Amino acid sequence: MGRIQFIPKHFPTTSSPTTTTQWISPLHYTIPTTPSTIPTTSSTTTTPKKPKFIPHSAAVRLLLRETHPQKALDLFNSLSTQPGFRHNHSTYSALLRSLLRSNPTHHHPSLLPHLLRRMSSDTCSFKEGIFLTLMTHFARSSLPEQSLQTFLLIDPIVRKRPSFRALSTCLNLLVDSSRFDLAQTLLSEAKHRLHMEPNACIHNILVKHHCRRGNLEAAFDVVKTMKASRASLPNLITYSTLMGGLCNAGRLEEAVELFEEMVGEARISPDPTVYNVLIGGFCRAGRVDGARRLLGFMRSNDCEPNVFNYSALMGGLFRAGRFGEAREMFDEMRERGVEADMVAYTTYICCLCEEGRFEESIGLIGEMKERNCRVDCVVYNVIIGGLCGAKRFREAIDLMEGLRRGGFRLSKGSYRMVLNGLWKGGEVEVALGWLVVMFRAGVSPHFATSEELVVGLCEAGRVTDAAMALVGLVGMGFRPEGGLWGRLVGVVCRERKVEGVLDLVDDLCSSEAEQLFSEQLGT
Repeated sequence: MGRIQFIPKHFPTTSSPTTTTQWISPLHYTIPTTPSTIPTTSSTTTTPKKPKFIPHSAAVRLLLRETHPQKALDLFNSLSTQPGFRHNHSTYSALLRSLLRSNPTHHHPSLLPHLLRRMSSDTCSFKEGIFLTLMTHFARSSLPEQSLQTFLLIDPIVRKRPSFRALSTCLNLLVDSSRFDLAQTLLSEAKHRLHMEPNACIHNILVKHHCRRGNLEAAFDVVKTMKASRASLPNLITYSTLMGGLCNAGRLEEAVELFEEMVGEARISPDPTVYNVLIGGFCRAGRVDGARRLLGFMRSNDCEPNVFNYSALMGGLFRAGRFGEAREMFDEMRERGVEADMVAYTTYICCLCEEGRFEESIGLIGEMKERNCRVDCVVYNVIIGGLCGAKRFREAIDLMEGLRRGGFRLSKGSYRMVLNGLWKGGEVEVALGWLVVMFRAGVSPHFATSEELVVGLCEAGRVTDAAMALVGLVGMGFRPEGGLWGRLVGVVCRERKVEGVLDLVDDLCSSEAEQLFSEQLGT
């Protein structure tokens, strides 16, 4: 077998011939210089120390520890020079895991293909798990063609037909990559070359693909094929996926009919996940009462609702403005011993804020922490937004200040929410002070808010404040349109403050706004 000429870096070698083929690295190697001969005296003789043999278990640990791709290849090569050492599946797998950490498809695109060619020429026994890892990596690197090619290499390299797990993994990756053409090629190759007939899992992936694209007729055709085959009858996942597609298309009655078919004809018992598909569909369509009846139907059929069922229904009630019922649902959930999650707590806090019960909502955050339920910016922003909507700005600012002192990292949205509320609420002085706080925190307002603020200050005749705000905003990356500069300069001139114009020019000359400002002055 021919091979590419490869000049490795220096490794300890022995005079004994190795039984494995030398690894060919696709990375760049520099040609080593010939070491100069060290003169020795006749009176002394140095006996080279015999290198310690590294077994496979230690080799795997060393390879996994290495983070640099070239050093990992160097180590892999040096291991193969040991007399009696042959690389096996474990060492290849360890090398692969080490290489994947450096995103080789981006930095060294030929590296993994070389590795696969090296594996195809090796006589060791491989397992298909290494190929599943490679397929996933290629798909995440936007190389679905390589995922398909890797699957097709399983048979010749592993010397065994791929499992249905490998087939479903590859198919799912191709479908998620929006390459249904490659998915069809895969199924054709699997059927004609590998004699693999699609099972229920394969069909379910196809149903999912068609439902996501809104092609429900094609999805039903797949289900018909499944029903005609005794080897791959529709299962719970099949019906759940198809019901989800119908709900997303607003075909709720058909989704319920399919549910009845699943329970009656197919004799498949629904689980909370299936019910949640229908509950979510009814809530999104604004048919909250139907969703409530579904929850009651669950209980009457010995299927206890879980936190996701309650959260979905609470969300629907909240969006329908039925805040009291949403809170009652939360209380009922806890009475039945169902532990609330972050989504349920957040929905409940939204209801409390809509009703102006901010103290209770803040108290719930303490309860979340006691129950080890994660509290993130979304939860706090609900309360901050509610306080701003109620024009209780001082409380919103105090809450944010307390969080900041406590080490909590607030989001940009938190700052912007307060600024928007202050400005629209007519709290101009506080808004300007809060703008300074945002600058110090490294947060810039939204473009529309920035422009609205400067224009509003100009129209109010607050020239100095407008100029200072604009300079600060430009420093934060704000790029105003030329008309805004003209409006500011026009206000300054109208107020007969020419000196202010010159001061403003001096302030702006050192910033990236210099060009825009100069264009406005016609220079």
